[in-house]
Amino acid sequence: MTPISETIEKPGIDTIKAPAHEQVYQTIRAQILFGEMVPGQAVTIQGLTAALGAGMTPVREAIRRLISDGALIFQGNRRVSVPRLTQSDVAQLIYLRKTIEYQLTMQAATRLSDARIARLESIDKALDRAIETGDVAGYLVCNYEFHKALYDAAEAPILASVADRLWLRFGPSLRVVCGRFGTQSLPDRHKELLAALQARDAEAAGRAVVGDVEQGMEQIAAGLDMKT
Repeated sequence: MTPISETIEKPGIDTIKAPAHEQVYQTIRAQILFGEMVPGQAVTIQGLTAALGAGMTPVREAIRRLISDGALIFQGNRRVSVPRLTQSDVAQLIYLRKTIEYQLTMQAATRLSDARIARLESIDKALDRAIETGDVAGYLVCNYEFHKALYDAAEAPILASVADRLWLRFGPSLRVVCGRFGTQSLPDRHKELLAALQARDAEAAGRAVVGDVEQGMEQIAAGLDMKT
């Protein structure tokens, strides 16, 4: 049987048309977003070059962009790592996510077509299967794709871009928590959110996404040994 994670297309670009540096950036970005690179794990530029079969220049460029995104930190000696979250980081992420994703959801609720809602329902069903089967990778991909599809519908590219970069900050930690506790206890307010979207109730949809954000981030804080 094909894993759930392979049934949902990972975020990326047309790798046939994209230049090498963009392909490398998207590949490393996905590894960070879905926790294939864990918080605190140090990697070398040379190691990434060998693992990806890419040139040194596109890898350096990708790392530069990901440091700018806040997804990597430079450690010297040509090493970079995924930053570990602190309690302060989580508090800031909760504030930013609640503010930005609430607004995106409110705007999306007034613009979503029936076809887009059906797409969200399809992704949510795949997410449910991932939870039921303990497919951590599938859960992470489906959860991201659900929110990304929703926020893209808001037609607010600046806000959506900021939200996307925030997901890079907590994605690796979410993978750690999932690995420790499995998928069964993960929060899922998507049914409530979908019901509000179907009713075209922007306020209710906004409240549902805020609840989803709070539960997910609080679980990350509870599941990780964080410093202040």
